[in-house]
Amino acid sequence: MMTRDEKLQMLAAELGFPLDAEIKVGGKYTPILVDGDLAYIAGQIPRVGDQIRYIGTAGETITLEDARSAAAISAVRALALVRNVCSSLDAIVATPRINVFVRSAPAFTEQSEVADGASNVLATVLGDAGTHTRTSVGVLQLPKGAVVEIDFCFRIRATR
Repeated sequence: MMTRDEKLQMLAAELGFPLDAEIKVGGKYTPILVDGDLAYIAGQIPRVGDQIRYIGTAGETITLEDARSAAAISAVRALALVRNVCSSLDAIVATPRINVFVRSAPAFTEQSEVADGASNVLATVLGDAGTHTRTSVGVLQLPKGAVVEIDFCFRIRATR
């Protein structure tokens, strides 16, 4: 049976996301903040190294399937951040909430289906601990023109 960390490694490889790469941030903030038993993850876009993988608008220049892949990369980034701080994804006890923002064409109404890309990653890697509440909304614009941005909240075991 694969560990959570091995599952993350497998999904990251499928998505072309090297887990040993630096998680770049686009401003003066921290990408992860641990407060007690909660780990808050700043909004993650589908950035791999210096490249934003999916730039465009869902339902216009980006297909639903590509938008789902963008959401999956965002989830992998979030899990990698937790793993980097906690040494293992076994530290994750629960996933109370994710918020999914989809850069959407005016007639695009499949934000929930885009969010499934991230939800599927959390379920695959974390099992029951990946069950979460979520909000998925369409927006006009996102940082760097990315098609998706997702923030996460994880309940973790004490890291010290």
